[in-house]
Amino acid sequence: MQMPRRYMRKAFTLIELLVVIAIIAILIALLLPAVQQAREAARRTQCKNNLKQLGLAIHNYLDVYRYLPPSACINPTLTVTGNNGSWGVHGRILPYLEQGNLYDNVDITDAWDFQPAISGLKIPVYACPSDPESDRVRDPGGGKSFLYSTNYGFNFGTWFVYDPVTGEGGDGMFYPNASLRMGSVTDGTSNTLLASEVKAWQPYRRNAGPPSTSVPQSITDAETAAASGSDFKDTGHTEWPDGRVHHHGFTTTMTPNTVVHCDDGSGNMVDCDYNSWQEGKNGIAGNPSYAIITSRSHHPGVVQTALMDGSARSVSENIALTVWRSLGTRSGGEVVGEF
Repeated sequence: MQMPRRYMRKAFTLIELLVVIAIIAILIALLLPAVQQAREAARRTQCKNNLKQLGLAIHNYLDVYRYLPPSACINPTLTVTGNNGSWGVHGRILPYLEQGNLYDNVDITDAWDFQPAISGLKIPVYACPSDPESDRVRDPGGGKSFLYSTNYGFNFGTWFVYDPVTGEGGDGMFYPNASLRMGSVTDGTSNTLLASEVKAWQPYRRNAGPPSTSVPQSITDAETAAASGSDFKDTGHTEWPDGRVHHHGFTTTMTPNTVVHCDDGSGNMVDCDYNSWQEGKNGIAGNPSYAIITSRSHHPGVVQTALMDGSARSVSENIALTVWRSLGTRSGGEVVGEF
């Protein structure tokens, strides 16, 4: 017996079902990038806010001490020094980042690597949320404090960092034993970099050279300098209290996100930084320091920066090298246009 027509229900055919699935898949494919872009925009905003906080902290430090903090305090008369003797700017500005309790529980006049208050402690304002390595803890071994990295380096200038014999420092805003006032920024605070993004766990070479004390003018020059380093490490910017430039800063030798290749010691070529000599190591018996510590970011096409006037802004990785270097000097006399 045939069922009355009013009780018959038309089911989906296989083709119709496949069409619906295809439409849903297309909608998801369109939606996911938008969600990812929204998340990255939020992370980029948080990153810029972190740099803004660093700028405000530096200005508050200036209000109290009248001088910018040195990158490290070094006794150049010593002929043998420990590697981890001095705290950098990150440690000295803790009270101005609402980290006063932590500051009260450390001694910045003593080596930081055996101070338990910092062991395993992540300071959120020092970490970019877009860097997947910012949550990776470093165990230096030997019972030393476990450390988180930093994604924000302070401006050490163009290339030359420090000479322990003369006590001379570079042309940026920070170097060992510095006592710079805001008045030293004759290029203008809105035209001078305070800090910029760096990548955590950045490979670098150190301790030899450079082949020439002239500022590298090309990627080839930079790679030649990096190749002169006798010691390869993959731990750059992993020790936030450390005042040395490869953990603590950046230089404007190369434009943001420039890839500088070097051998990792096993025949593999990696994107690396370079520090000719660890500032303060062996005191006056040590060598001058020159560094290629490139500002790098996980934000596509840009790096986030803070300027000496306390503002924070994005800078394109395509910025001209002459402009980027001009922003790195405090009193170079350059004319900086729009950037």
